[in-house]
Amino acid sequence: MFEVIIGLEVHTQLNTKTKIFCSCATSFGEEANTNVCPTCLALPGALPVLNKEAVKKAISFGTAVNAKINKKSVFNRKNYFYPDLPKAYQISQFEVPIVEGGELFIDVDGKQKRIGITRAHLEEDAGKNIHEGNGSLVDLNRAGTPLLEIVSEPDLRSSDEAVAYLKKLHSILRFLNISDANMQEGSFRCDANVSIRPKGDTKLYTRVEIKNLNSFRFIQKAIDYEVERQSIAWEDGKYDDEVYQETRLFDTVNLVTRSMRGKEDSAEYRYFPDPDLLPVEICDEMYNEAIKIPELAEQKIARYQKEFGIKQADAENLVSSVEMVKFFEELIDAKISPKLATTWLLVELNGRLKNGVTIETSPVGSAKLAQLLARIEDGTISGKAAKDVLDHLMQNPSENVDDIIKHLGLKQVSDDGAIVAIIEQILATNADKVAEYKAGKEKMFGFFVGQAMKEGKGAFNPVKVNEILKQKLG
Repeated sequence: MFEVIIGLEVHTQLNTKTKIFCSCATSFGEEANTNVCPTCLALPGALPVLNKEAVKKAISFGTAVNAKINKKSVFNRKNYFYPDLPKAYQISQFEVPIVEGGELFIDVDGKQKRIGITRAHLEEDAGKNIHEGNGSLVDLNRAGTPLLEIVSEPDLRSSDEAVAYLKKLHSILRFLNISDANMQEGSFRCDANVSIRPKGDTKLYTRVEIKNLNSFRFIQKAIDYEVERQSIAWEDGKYDDEVYQETRLFDTVNLVTRSMRGKEDSAEYRYFPDPDLLPVEICDEMYNEAIKIPELAEQKIARYQKEFGIKQADAENLVSSVEMVKFFEELIDAKISPKLATTWLLVELNGRLKNGVTIETSPVGSAKLAQLLARIEDGTISGKAAKDVLDHLMQNPSENVDDIIKHLGLKQVSDDGAIVAIIEQILATNADKVAEYKAGKEKMFGFFVGQAMKEGKGAFNPVKVNEILKQKLG
């Protein structure tokens, strides 16, 4: 039996408006090679100038993971040759990163497990190679986009733990609003370092790096395949021949890892301090501003339970995304009761979102849903009728809630006179059941309520029906 050792390196693009060393825009999806300038094209004489916002976002992250913030850090040149790296070196941090140490906790079999974070450092992103037919094109729009590279300790012991760690990290970045962490657009990418060892052994064996994984599903499958590959090699006595320090890519079609190149070590990159950039010195004013971070997902879960009386499972679903939190808190700001808001957001609205539509792109926004829920709370319509209104709104989101209620004839009757007349008729024609109720068969009360609602064709306000029945039955 083998123990799996996994360490992860995550590259996340910071959501600054401009690049880390120049004023070019960081917007995604622009025409190739339009968000470029002499600095990110590495033209002679162009000098880098550090983006202050990138530094502040790195400090915020360090604060969120209980890390040490180095108020003095250094940028280095990491030398390697690749077509999407116009300078033939990358400006990165090596000896002194801005964030050092840190931790986050994941749930493993109902218990909290600490995963150490070695460091998080700032660097610039490379461009993008586009392979077409027998040739390749280079788009340098992404070159110079600020990256935060977050390196974990080798504390992860399975692909499940690795995915749990990445989802937790993804949540932190999104709730801090320092990155959109969009995996499809490449602003949250992961390199997985994987090795195995016999159970009980403490030695670290050869690690293999799987490069540029950009979905939780592929991360899990890539790690599982690599563990199986290494385990088979060990059992067949071919470990030294087949497992060596290298970089591998994951084939997302055949779900296997393939050798890409030998893995470089730090000496091969020939790091040295960048002579064009002074050491970064963070003043107290900037530091104190950056460490004021917003409420994170775990804190919101605890607050929702304590303040609103929401069950833990529901609270966890409400913080599943930044967009879900925003929607929910806008309902609360509109004075909707927390429990009603929770049910209608998680069950009714979320259950109607299909075919790739998310809470962010929902045709019914928080303001419109709040209007509908207010009509339940003030007794204008029943919860059942409100579902019909929501169905109509999903197809006609621009329509007014009150107009829909009127058009569909769903307004509840709260007029005492109309309800009293029906109830008196029901009690008169069911004298035997009235006698049973008064003799102690309290379940008969539900029968009377059902009859009243049936006669009222669902339009009677059930609160009024219950109130009047209690009066009439004594």
